[in-house]
Amino acid sequence: MSASQGGRSRFRQAVAILFQQRSSAIGTSITLIFVLAALFGPVVAPYGLNQQLTSATFQPPSLAHWFGTDQLGRDVFSRVLLGARDILAFAGVGTLLAIILGATIGLFSGYTGGVVDEIIMRAFDGLLALPAMLLALLLLASLASSDLSVIIVLVVVYTPIVARVVRSVVLSVKELAYVRAARLQGEGLGWILYRAILPATYPALAVEGALRFSYAIFLIASLGFLGIGFQPPSDNWGMMVSDARQLTSAAPWALYFPAAAIAVVVVGVNLLADGLKRIAQTPPDPRS
Repeated sequence: MSASQGGRSRFRQAVAILFQQRSSAIGTSITLIFVLAALFGPVVAPYGLNQQLTSATFQPPSLAHWFGTDQLGRDVFSRVLLGARDILAFAGVGTLLAIILGATIGLFSGYTGGVVDEIIMRAFDGLLALPAMLLALLLLASLASSDLSVIIVLVVVYTPIVARVVRSVVLSVKELAYVRAARLQGEGLGWILYRAILPATYPALAVEGALRFSYAIFLIASLGFLGIGFQPPSDNWGMMVSDARQLTSAAPWALYFPAAAIAVVVVGVNLLADGLKRIAQTPPDPRS
């Protein structure tokens, strides 16, 4: 069987595992729906992000406005739909950079060991001693309020966690026969880290990436709720919830729908992570 055929077979096996159990199937479906909303939201949203319909303020959910309208006559469904793009993009980019940086540091630290490993891990322990939200607030207080600042915060908050996970895998495989053979053959450090050891970390990275992604979504929404790192008028779901806190009696839907979007996507990604964990624990189909 060719490499491409083997890759397709493993992909089909992974999809089958994801949809084998109801929980991971639901999580995968929810995640895909929100990804599609992020990709095509600007095309299918019936109204603009801040388009005000002065004659349609405080409208309850209806066929004309699926999620109702707020105090300014803005369509809540359109705002939630358009907000999916930024919150998933921020969380995705921040998580991806944290995975890349954390994996690199974890590989180097775990393989090198000794004093270098101790210094890196103790520095990360200092960062991990602070709650993620507190660390994010401290970082944003010292950075200018911008999209780049939010991404930097995500990278700094989640890189130590990823690095520790990768390091634990490296410690368990760096003395295996194939790694020792690579050293005896005179392979360079980069080849050993990225060609011999890195593939062993893929299962852990897949699960960790999904978990960090869900936590990043919640962190971004929390920052938006606090009004830190994002400026109005923003399509951040957390900021929508914050703006609608005073409308619970007049327009509760303006609060409930963006809050529900946060909860549903976080739960969906976490259920997807459970499916990815099962994939990581399942040996490849020998027929592939």
